[in-house]
Amino acid sequence: MNFFKRAWLNVWAKKGRSVLLILVSSAILMFVLAGLLIRSAAVKATAQAKADVGATVTLSANRQAAFKQMQNSSSSSSKSSRPKMTLTPVKLSDAAKIASLDNISSYNVTSSTSVNAKSYDTVATSSGLSGGGSGGPGGMKSSTSTGDTQIDGVTSTSLATAFSSKQSKITKGRGITTADKNTNHVVIEKDLASQNKLTVGDTITVKETAGSKDKVKLKIVGIYKASATSSSSAGPMSTDPANTMYTSYTLANTFKGSKYAGTADSVTFNVSNPAKISSVKAAGKKLINTSKYALSTDDSSYQTVKAAMSNVASFANKIVWLVAIAGTIILALIVILMIRERRFEIGVLLSLGEARWKIVAQFFTEMLMVIVVAVAIAGAGGQFVGNQLGSQLVSQSTTTTQTTSVTGQHGGSGTPGGGMKGGNGGPSNLGQNAGSKTAKTDLDVSVSAVNLAELGGFGLAITFLSIMIASGGILRLEPKKVLIS
Repeated sequence: MNFFKRAWLNVWAKKGRSVLLILVSSAILMFVLAGLLIRSAAVKATAQAKADVGATVTLSANRQAAFKQMQNSSSSSSKSSRPKMTLTPVKLSDAAKIASLDNISSYNVTSSTSVNAKSYDTVATSSGLSGGGSGGPGGMKSSTSTGDTQIDGVTSTSLATAFSSKQSKITKGRGITTADKNTNHVVIEKDLASQNKLTVGDTITVKETAGSKDKVKLKIVGIYKASATSSSSAGPMSTDPANTMYTSYTLANTFKGSKYAGTADSVTFNVSNPAKISSVKAAGKKLINTSKYALSTDDSSYQTVKAAMSNVASFANKIVWLVAIAGTIILALIVILMIRERRFEIGVLLSLGEARWKIVAQFFTEMLMVIVVAVAIAGAGGQFVGNQLGSQLVSQSTTTTQTTSVTGQHGGSGTPGGGMKGGNGGPSNLGQNAGSKTAKTDLDVSVSAVNLAELGGFGLAITFLSIMIASGGILRLEPKKVLIS
């Protein structure tokens, strides 16, 4: 009788022992599979974060250079005249050069200013202060003065951080889109609309704070509800969030004055591969006048996800190896006990001339049958265990590493929409179809054929090691002594 048949008969005859081995092996392999799934999911999450979150390079005025220029002017001018720091607005033509670089997937245009209400009343803050919106990009010197209504020029409201993150949402009408370029369409806040009994389709009048201070009529195409935290996050000198309106960035530039046509407060470029952010920044500096502009980088969202997932993957690896080692020891002890109970059977087989390696092979075959069933059971339950462990690990990791701040927020608008690389390649294409993405640390724990293959490999390795450890005594047994005892 060959050892394969003996193994099958023994497993079938000793059903209670076989069930016990299956349960023990299933528990061990289930936790091994959970570790493998979490590690695999962490790698996928990191790769997905690279594609979804990426990194950003922001082109803005060189504040440091402007400050040095102001200091030089201060030393050379009389004490009676107070020098002012003048920041250069970003030309969209210069931004288009950087947009043509490799690894730039999209870019965002930001342009904000303020106007004064004429045909409506603004919402007063609790402190009674209604001012606060500053005109001009980033506080640059311009002919723009402070108004009581904040204008956030965007390409598309759906791409602004406040809307893409669901903190603000359109309640009536529609948001600003690329089709609103060079129009007077506006989206106003719900509280402002309610106070003034305004609705979609109505027209409001504002007064420019720059230039001739003409009155401009704006058509309401949508009404949005600001986030609940907007009021609490606003400073004591800032205008109420309800006084923030969204328009096309071209209209915001019109309010600033003719000299701001074709410019932006800043332009944020999305880098598709965070590993290339340094090279993109270096290449971008060669294309701009560094005495006027500055390039700043931000890959904090990606680094946050990467750090969290690295911790999860490291812990998952520890789970795999600890469970594998503990499982080998447990199975080895069980097999040793099983072999001690079968000493007479071993002695009979040896006395009949059966080779020792065939006896060891019989034990291995028996355990292999058990492992095959255990892998199937672990495959069914491993995903549930992996999901539970993964959720806890991600929650703990993100709690300790969540230091990401949303970039590109200007005047409460978040990061307005930008332009996709391509199109006509000209500055007029800046500000189309780019969004702001936040870091996601959800684990997609799912069992694949590769995971089952890895689990089967671990099961075979654990079985082989446990049989080898337990079979050491078989090689030293003498059939005569076994049968006499």
